[in-house]
Amino acid sequence: MCSGHYIWAIFFFASLCSASLANNAKINFREKEKKVLDQILGAGKYDARIRPSGINGTENAPTLVYVNMFLRSISKIDDYKMEYSVQLTFREQWTDERLKFDDIQGRLKYLTLTEANRVWMPDLFFSNEKEGHFHNIIMPNVYIRIFPNGSVLYSIRISLTLACPMNLKLYPLDRQICSLRMASYGWTTNDLVFLWKEGDPVQVVKNLHLPRFTLEKFLTDYCNSKTNTGEYSCLKVDLLFKREFSYYLIQIYIPCCMLVIVSWVSFWLDQGAVPARVSLGVTTLLTMATQTSGINASLPPVSYTKAIDVWTGVCLTFVFGALLEFALVNYASRSDIHKENLKKKRRDLEQASLDAASDLLDTDSNATFAMPLVRHPGDPLALEKLRQCEVHMQPPKRPNCCKTWLSKFPTRSKRIDVISRITFPLVFALFNLVYWSTYLFREEEDE
Repeated sequence: MCSGHYIWAIFFFASLCSASLANNAKINFREKEKKVLDQILGAGKYDARIRPSGINGTENAPTLVYVNMFLRSISKIDDYKMEYSVQLTFREQWTDERLKFDDIQGRLKYLTLTEANRVWMPDLFFSNEKEGHFHNIIMPNVYIRIFPNGSVLYSIRISLTLACPMNLKLYPLDRQICSLRMASYGWTTNDLVFLWKEGDPVQVVKNLHLPRFTLEKFLTDYCNSKTNTGEYSCLKVDLLFKREFSYYLIQIYIPCCMLVIVSWVSFWLDQGAVPARVSLGVTTLLTMATQTSGINASLPPVSYTKAIDVWTGVCLTFVFGALLEFALVNYASRSDIHKENLKKKRRDLEQASLDAASDLLDTDSNATFAMPLVRHPGDPLALEKLRQCEVHMQPPKRPNCCKTWLSKFPTRSKRIDVISRITFPLVFALFNLVYWSTYLFREEEDE
């Protein structure tokens, strides 16, 4: 029993010694990190105002800064303000020979700093930025890593609102290219050059969701700019967004089609139902006008015609045409009534004249005169018989289907309604064929 107690006591003592040694080693290791930082960043040893040397320590060569980024989210794309908002993790990497240190036989992989002003930083800025801010919850989302070979990695999380000039001629069947431009503000290409990091310089979060757009692809490129003060290095990312058409199909195109079709109901109502036809025409016209104004309120006042303008303009014209059609029908109906009254008066006058002639013949039936057996060439009865013979001698005309069909409707007002029932849908269907073939073909051509 005593030997067992001795063994446990020795084991416990050894554990305490090993733990204390590990703690001392950690303390010594952190002390070495502190000494390394003091050696490379101590007072009078490093000047953050001086840019690093170029490749292989060449003093006259420009400093090369490699850039990559990770797109975390794209919160909105505003058509009216022509801007978009993006949150990204931005990274820069360069080599500063002055920051080389001993890695303690591979144990010290890198040093981490949270203060950017301790080392030299590239003066990069986003040239098409409107607004931007850093993230400071809970601590500032930024770090600087210094590697033993003098390589410096700078990483920061930022949110930006960037300008995106848009061409809305094909709206809402359009694609938009929004750029993210980064350039040096003060260092020219003789002193500082930005390069895209090789192998996947731009990464995008998986399942990126946008309300009314889809990110189809992105391209990286260079956009060096020359000014009066020199040439400045510039990088850009072009984001190609495709607008989701299903939203606009449900919210704009189908309702407009329904309004146009509802306006055609007026053609099937009785021409005497004036209040019903006027109310239907005015209501559909005002609804279509409200729909058009709501669409234009969400878009900037551009000087060119958009695809949605063509659609709403033609739909508004069809609705207005249906209202004008009723005005024409009403006028034709009144004209038909006026003609019918004139015919009735003419028939009454003819009947009255016939009655008067019959009365005259009855009173003169005892008169002593004889009717001539041979009629003169100018006799009206002879002329009438001659005209009938000419009619029978003429060859029969081929029947016209349209005239035969329209002859079933005796009044002009009814004929106008019947023609409108066929003409309006046919013209609207033809417009749809031309509209969709034109703009869908343009979309494919732009690709």
